[in-house]
Amino acid sequence: MKRFGIFAATAVLSLVAGMAAQSAPVAPVPACQAGKPVAEAGFVTIGGIPQWVTVDGQDCANPVVLIVHGGPGNPNTPFAHSLFGAWIKDFTIVQWDQRGAGKTYGANKPSEDTPLTMTQLTGDGVEVARYAAQRLGKRKVILMGGSWGSALAVHMAQKEPGLFHAYVGTAQLANYAEDVKLSYSRTLGLAKAAGDTDTVGKLEALGPPPWTNPRAFGTLRRATRKYEALATDPAPKGWFAPGPGYDTPAYAADYEAGEDYSFLNFVGLAGDGMGPKIDLRQLGTRFAMPVYMLQGEADLVTPPEVSRAYFDSLTAPKKAFIPMPRTGHDPNARMIDTQFEVLKTARAAAMAADRR
Repeated sequence: MKRFGIFAATAVLSLVAGMAAQSAPVAPVPACQAGKPVAEAGFVTIGGIPQWVTVDGQDCANPVVLIVHGGPGNPNTPFAHSLFGAWIKDFTIVQWDQRGAGKTYGANKPSEDTPLTMTQLTGDGVEVARYAAQRLGKRKVILMGGSWGSALAVHMAQKEPGLFHAYVGTAQLANYAEDVKLSYSRTLGLAKAAGDTDTVGKLEALGPPPWTNPRAFGTLRRATRKYEALATDPAPKGWFAPGPGYDTPAYAADYEAGEDYSFLNFVGLAGDGMGPKIDLRQLGTRFAMPVYMLQGEADLVTPPEVSRAYFDSLTAPKKAFIPMPRTGHDPNARMIDTQFEVLKTARAAAMAADRR
């Protein structure tokens, strides 16, 4: 697998559309021409602050895929060389560390009482998508999100549908209340069936959701990971070792602090964060672009029944629901391979549309 390569000495280019030093937006200078590679990493002014954006591809003729990371607060950029390195032959991969996460957090450390909102993050995401399309000379981009990123990506797709060729969602977070309710009951049932008194005790001490204790979701999440591990194939060893440029104590500290900050804004101090407000049907169920949803059959965080019910309610030019056996909520080889295969089904239409 080719190394992602965004940290070669020539990779950190002057992203003239909006380096942090600029005060006014400027139309991006095209990054490259068809047949030429592109590899960039730097801060772009998004939503009025410098946000970390990476671009990597072997041929600028290829369609652009914008990946919306999960968490919130868990950027993929440190691990892109392992997760998406094989994709850059067929696609130009664009990622950004969301407000409150990773390098973006490090450059804009907020106070603990500075809120994150879905409206703010949606605006950021749309701005990144528009930047990527202009920077790479495309009409639209393919939008891909997983877990938290799937909810944010749907907000982006519904806000600015004309920016996106297709939407690819994995572990779709469609309705927080329904997801957490089923996650709790199913995981508690598995723990009881296994005679796991420790996990049963911890979950029963929480009581069924909704919760006002911000620690409750984390307690459930640790239990879901335990039981998903028994029914899924693990990710390859070494996948989540940070790549060059991310393997420093300073970055690790920023990553962890951003994760804590973003998670607290997700659950809320009293069950009133961004997560509990998520009900994607409120945005409408009609999509202007093809929709592909990938779902791990063993997912205990966004259970398949909830994701499937949301999918079934949607109207789109084309849609497909793809179950993934031996797969849970977190990435494994089957998930990454399936994402790549789905993207390739959207590739020809995206290229044709970009040429119009």
